[in-house]
Amino acid sequence: MSVIAANTGHQNVAMLGIGAYRPKRLVSNDEVCEVLDSSDEWIFDRSGVRNRRWISGDESARTMAAAAAERAIENSGIDKDKIGALILATNSWKTKIPHGGPIVAYDIGLNGIPAYDIAAGCGGFGYALGVAADTVRAGSAEYVLVVGVETMSVVMEPTDRNTAFIFGDGAGAVVVGPSDENGISPTVWGSDGENAEAIGQNYDIPEYMDRAQEYQHKDPETDPVGRMVVTMQGPRVFRWAAITLPKALTSVIERSGISADDIEVFVPHQANARINELMKKNLGFPDDMPMANDIENTGNTSAASIPLAMEEMLATGKAKGGQTALLLGFGAGLSYAGAVVKLPPAPKVSSFDDLG
Repeated sequence: MSVIAANTGHQNVAMLGIGAYRPKRLVSNDEVCEVLDSSDEWIFDRSGVRNRRWISGDESARTMAAAAAERAIENSGIDKDKIGALILATNSWKTKIPHGGPIVAYDIGLNGIPAYDIAAGCGGFGYALGVAADTVRAGSAEYVLVVGVETMSVVMEPTDRNTAFIFGDGAGAVVVGPSDENGISPTVWGSDGENAEAIGQNYDIPEYMDRAQEYQHKDPETDPVGRMVVTMQGPRVFRWAAITLPKALTSVIERSGISADDIEVFVPHQANARINELMKKNLGFPDDMPMANDIENTGNTSAASIPLAMEEMLATGKAKGGQTALLLGFGAGLSYAGAVVKLPPAPKVSSFDDLG
């Protein structure tokens, strides 16, 4: 009797290389406040954001994703032809059909490989990293390229005090593959659909398309069609985070098989510096433990924030390749995903090289 074949994978996996792209345009709080009714001091005190980067010129989610992906492959030292799959974590790709993964794969010379998107809010990179690690473990691909990219600047309302000052644009990527020692723990992930509307958009897509058709013959000065933008109920999200995230962080460490004392670097989603400081304190981490603070000059880049934050720490020497890091992403869905990892080597080609 014939037996159906099964894949054989690698149990030990790790991030082998990292790459990122940061838009050239740096936008200060003062510039944001030219439109937003706020101040530099108010924004920084409540979020930790001083600047953010927004796309300009010919920059787009597509170009940033490709640039970050190419850098991750180069920094990994893995031949491009060995990449067997691509996972794109994004919430702001301009089209639902076609999805972005196959386009990014084509742009970097990997047309034909399995390529797909994961939309899990700001937790998207954590979801994608977990799926990538398990893909290698299952033997479905030997090397997987994970890319997180966002252009949040084009999906927000510049006068909304809940969102306008927080978000930035950018892309980060990692190559996941076999390793002598395991460098990615089991993923701890979850969601809370009961509170899904806490982060959403002002129109659903069919409603917005109907509105656009209805308003196409009206005067935009008196009857503007408006924009489809991200909305957020800040207090509701904060309450959810205060209850959910401590439990999630504890579970991540427990499932990793190591103790909290073994954690050397903390890389939380760059949503709010004040929330991150509180999480670090509640975990009992020492004051001098390196913690990502890319939000200060990059803003909240949603699904791109964790790879961008890792890349910033490695490129500037705040963290070193091989150190044990705790990652946690959280946001729309509401959803979260975390893991304990070994950081990839510091990038030979970094996102700061072409910023001057």
